Amino acid sequence: MIGLIGKKLGMTQVFDAVGSLVGVTVLQAGPCTVVQTRTSPRDGYGAVQLGFDERPLRRAPKPLQGHLKKAGEKAFALLREFPVADPGVFQVGQRISAELFHPGEYVDVTGTSKGKGFQGGVRRWNYWGGPMSHGSMFHRAPGSIGASSDPSRVWPGHHMPGHMGHDRVTALSLLVVGVQPERHLLLIRGSVPGPRGGYVLIRPAVKKPQGARAARA
Repeated sequence: MIGLIGKKLGMTQVFDAVGSLVGVTVLQAGPCTVVQTRTSPRDGYGAVQLGFDERPLRRAPKPLQGHLKKAGEKAFALLREFPVADPGVFQVGQRISAELFHPGEYVDVTGTSKGKGFQGGVRRWNYWGGPMSHGSMFHRAPGSIGASSDPSRVWPGHHMPGHMGHDRVTALSLLVVGVQPERHLLLIRGSVPGPRGGYVLIRPAVKKPQGARAARA
């Protein structure tokens, strides 16, 4: 199992094979460079470390420059590991591009959702709120958050106002509508977590869609 590091470029629409208009997310998938391989005898597990979004080597911290020089005279904005069964088929410095995926496949895309800052209970947890009419003194406040006599405290994990968004989110079983290897682009049906320009991880899907969703594909 191997994947790619990519970047969300935005959304557009394309026509599928039967002429239906499909909303897709455009991802820049790679090119990624193999920076390091991890083997079971040495590290206890098999994985491949990939680098994405090349930068000048001088911009990397000194302790990291020696690690990155093995893959070439360049640094990367993002390093991530992907588990593989046989790391021996990959070589340090090897480049992996969007050719890894094909139209009709399903992928899981992991990204960081958009940050919304501090939000109240109505927006963050869909509280109903109070009456909006004239004279009401309770509009969007949380209201009662616990009983008085028993338990005489607020239960841990109670939904309250606070920081919303900027979480690690994985969208499962997204259909690959199109691949443009020469431009390192993937067209994924539907939405993908994160803002435009956000980094994402693209992996082969671990679950297969069932029922009507699989039939539509």
